[in-house]
Amino acid sequence: MKEKLKLGVIGAGGIFRHAHAPAWLSHPEIEIVAISDPVVEAAAAFAKEHGIPQVFKDYHDLLAQEEIDVVDICTPNSLHSEIAIAALKAGKHVFCEKPDAVNAEEAKKMARTAGETGKRLMVMRNNRFNPASQFMKKYVDAGHMGDIYTGRCGWIRRRGIPGRGGWFTTKELSGGGPLIDLGVHFIDVAMWLMGNPRPVAVVGATYNKFASADELETGTFDVEDLASGFIRFENGATLQIEFSWASNVEEEMNFYELRGTKSGVHFKNGELKIFSEIEGTLVDIIPRLPEHKISDHTSNINHFVNVLQGREEPILTPEHGVHMIEILTAIYESARLGREVLL
Repeated sequence: MKEKLKLGVIGAGGIFRHAHAPAWLSHPEIEIVAISDPVVEAAAAFAKEHGIPQVFKDYHDLLAQEEIDVVDICTPNSLHSEIAIAALKAGKHVFCEKPDAVNAEEAKKMARTAGETGKRLMVMRNNRFNPASQFMKKYVDAGHMGDIYTGRCGWIRRRGIPGRGGWFTTKELSGGGPLIDLGVHFIDVAMWLMGNPRPVAVVGATYNKFASADELETGTFDVEDLASGFIRFENGATLQIEFSWASNVEEEMNFYELRGTKSGVHFKNGELKIFSEIEGTLVDIIPRLPEHKISDHTSNINHFVNVLQGREEPILTPEHGVHMIEILTAIYESARLGREVLL
């Protein structure tokens, strides 16, 4: 256990400044000693504001600094695996914004490199850390759900396309649209509560209907704006999914619904309900969840620090990341081929 872990940040954009930085800056065991970004002015501005001594344009120069213990990756998706592998090989622990990688092979390389180097690798899964998810994990582990055999999850926006024309909507940089952007969050929570079963097959469809409808004038929009699919797991359980940035629907929502032999659960837009039977009577249970004291992102990063310092075992492993990216890659392939894809 070290009194202070020295952190290097790669990527000084919005996701770092708004989601990651508050956690790192407030943690008593973290000292940010370097930051890099191709737009070096952005990195320099953040460094000046927070007294960070080293600023780099090229992340390789940051990784060459021997004092750095941990690297935080907040770049466009296509660079996640490349930088993570380089950082692990340079002897750094790695925390990375989601998704793990843009395809399954890259995710496997990341996991393999973490194992070979003995360094910790964790990718942001902040939705595991909200009060509803934390409560449900305890509820499931106590056996109150029984056998969870099927479910569905999604994140459906009426209008919510991020960075239209930029890297978010450019497949070469992002890896895809709402499936890889939003799907990671709720597929992960659902699978985590189901006990992380191994996926064996998927079928899916993707649609791009809003790129031309909103008359994109500049940039690229070659990703889906809606994806739907169906996942089968090795233990026989199944999961339906739907994720969209834009749909003509009545209500925007993010949700998961799981059905077990003893009870079921429905989480929707922050509200949690449990459905069960007590003494022959059907009951609906609404837990009184604690209020957020800190953000889910901060809770996730605090957990990572606790893992590095030997106080906790990781609730997210590189293997979980591999399974996630295998699913997403296979859904895109299923949509392309028009048939089920085996994993």
